[in-house]
Amino acid sequence: MLAIILKSGKRNKSAIEVARDLINEYKSIKEIARKDFREIFNDFKGEGIGKTKAITLLAAIELGRRTTQLDPNNEEIQITEPKVVFELMNSKLANLTVEEFHIVILNRKNIVLKTELVTRGILDSSLVSPREIFKIAIDNRAASIILVHNHPSGNLEPSKEDIKVTEQFYQAGKILEIPVLDHIIIANNSYTSFLERNLVFK
Repeated sequence: MLAIILKSGKRNKSAIEVARDLINEYKSIKEIARKDFREIFNDFKGEGIGKTKAITLLAAIELGRRTTQLDPNNEEIQITEPKVVFELMNSKLANLTVEEFHIVILNRKNIVLKTELVTRGILDSSLVSPREIFKIAIDNRAASIILVHNHPSGNLEPSKEDIKVTEQFYQAGKILEIPVLDHIIIANNSYTSFLERNLVFK
């Protein structure tokens, strides 16, 4: 598919060979998607990939990502299991090199009203406060919320801080009568659900 996007290679090197060089250099499509077009252009300057091809390549990967993304603005998405949250959020978080913390805002039928980015950076109770989280929930008339964040390291195991923050929000949700239904960690195109693991949500 990369060869089709590239269309042509260079003298004495076909598009298929250039595509193979790309994979050998970056190891996977996921790693290519993390790159800026300037990086690809500089790494393959004179090797069959100019600025236009680098931009086209990244645009095609992004288009593919968007076509697999569930969009609550265009369709009604009901959260029936943690996997649905993963399918909703994975495309937003899968290729990030920094940690992001989002909330999924639900109505009384567990239908997604919207998703909201809360913070970018290391997840820490001093950086993400219940006041901030539940202000967003109240402003959007949430009946309940689900917490979601990514681990750029690829490790799906919840950290002590992940568990601490989740417990804090879970208890705050009880008081405010806006239940926190789950916390999903996304990494390497997979996920961990606190609810499924019986962590906090018992």
